[in-house]
Amino acid sequence: MVGITVSTREPTVLIKFFSAGTAACVADIITFPLDVAKVRLQIQGEGATIGNLSLNIGSTPRYRGMLGTLMTIARQEGPKSLYNGLCAGLQRQMAFASVRIGLYDSIRSFYQNLINGSNSQAGVGIRILAGITSGGMAVICAQPTDVVKVRMQAQVSGQPKRYTGALQAYRVIGREEGMKGLWKGTLPNVTRNAVVNASELVAYDLIKEFIIERHLMTDNVPCHFVSAFGAGFCATVVASPVDVVKTRYMNSWQGQYTGALDCAMKMFKEGGFMSFYKGFLPSFIRLGSWNICMFVTFEQLKRLCCLMGDKDLFSNISIPAPGYAPVLQFLVEPPSSTAKVEGFYKKRINQWDI
Repeated sequence: MVGITVSTREPTVLIKFFSAGTAACVADIITFPLDVAKVRLQIQGEGATIGNLSLNIGSTPRYRGMLGTLMTIARQEGPKSLYNGLCAGLQRQMAFASVRIGLYDSIRSFYQNLINGSNSQAGVGIRILAGITSGGMAVICAQPTDVVKVRMQAQVSGQPKRYTGALQAYRVIGREEGMKGLWKGTLPNVTRNAVVNASELVAYDLIKEFIIERHLMTDNVPCHFVSAFGAGFCATVVASPVDVVKTRYMNSWQGQYTGALDCAMKMFKEGGFMSFYKGFLPSFIRLGSWNICMFVTFEQLKRLCCLMGDKDLFSNISIPAPGYAPVLQFLVEPPSSTAKVEGFYKKRINQWDI
């Protein structure tokens, strides 16, 4: 049997940057309505009113549950409102995910070489430190896009809008609140994303490693799916309290809170400990589904970029190779009959090895 040797080289930092940013944008487009529902549930009940603008009607909660929130928004404001702030969200992912995910491996290797040398495997502590570092660096780069995204997601149709678009939001915030306004909530956001990034990437790393080392699955789509789902749950449990405080504080009007700590204390007085887990289910569903979309896309984009960058891909005919080899073999040497074509596709679909 003729086989095609596929690229096994390590993806470059540039490939990881591009793959992470693109994959995060794909995941955001798919899961954005869940993020809008999460933000609305998190800020519900804070009681802030300016003029006629309020997210609460009387003492009855406006939104109940993730599905109820999505249906209420779609019914009262139109389906388009489920994508409020998408432009800022995509800007955020290109500036944020590319740094926090794209640099994670490089930072982990740096810490590993610095602490234990290059011959040993990175421990959990080193991975957590790498996740915290890349997450914190990413926030500093992308904070203004996060502020604009949260504020636009919080806007309710039928009531006076604070901003008409992402670019106008940047200008208004900069003019009225200064540069400080664009970086509002940086401390809770750094805290939140350092925690999320560490729990998310380390959990994904460890779960994937566990599955592959024990031969439960191969390094393919089902393995990435399971690892991403577990990573999403871990990240939600750990980061939900910080996420709620961050969302409340970033959406607040000037003077509503003196700082993130004041926001957290007022939340605790109003609703107790459980107020920090407001919107937990939509947070988990959103973060879990986002992780699945992002990591699966990220892994495939990395492989695709490596394949496209391998100049000798089709010149090396040797023993059968796993992964993409049957696909490339099909392109170079097409099956001679319909039966072979059908068998080829069934084999690839059953293996999910794409």
